[in-house]
Amino acid sequence: MPNAAMKDLRGRMEKAIDFFRNELLGVRTGRAHPALVEEIKVDYYGATTPIKQMGTVTTPEPRQILIAPWDKTALKAIEKAILASPLGVTPQNDGENIRINLPELTRERRVDLTKLVRKYAEEARVVIRNLRREGNETFKKMEKDTLITEDARDKFLKEIQVMTDEFIKKIDQILEEKEKEIMEQ
Repeated sequence: MPNAAMKDLRGRMEKAIDFFRNELLGVRTGRAHPALVEEIKVDYYGATTPIKQMGTVTTPEPRQILIAPWDKTALKAIEKAILASPLGVTPQNDGENIRINLPELTRERRVDLTKLVRKYAEEARVVIRNLRREGNETFKKMEKDTLITEDARDKFLKEIQVMTDEFIKKIDQILEEKEKEIMEQ
């Protein structure tokens, strides 16, 4: 039972890291990436639908995103949703596809994006720390219920701390890479 709890805790921490990585995909850097627009919600026949479920999203050029909807009648709705998004770009509708040309980021915008990425990293660290706290409480309860010994509890608490440090380090590495990517000219 204690090993299953440790395995579960590791899995939950890995999911937190994956969520953090996915969150960072939506942060615009100097290059175009389909994840910048895939999750933008479009009002499509009365239902809010993400762009990725409405067509193909590609990057034909380093600074361009191409959206090819399967239903050409959705072009106006997609265009409207992109204009309303916090991306801050104007889509070009050619009647078949929507093209989004990403302008060069200014120094000020790069600094703002770096701050945003750091905020996401801190939120991910908080999630990891909360998982550590939950894990610690689980093992303390097991000891209280005499499922494990005090020595075993202490061993598991140390393992949880090592695991927490490992995942915090991963978050810091991912953050460092993303900041470097944002600040590249």
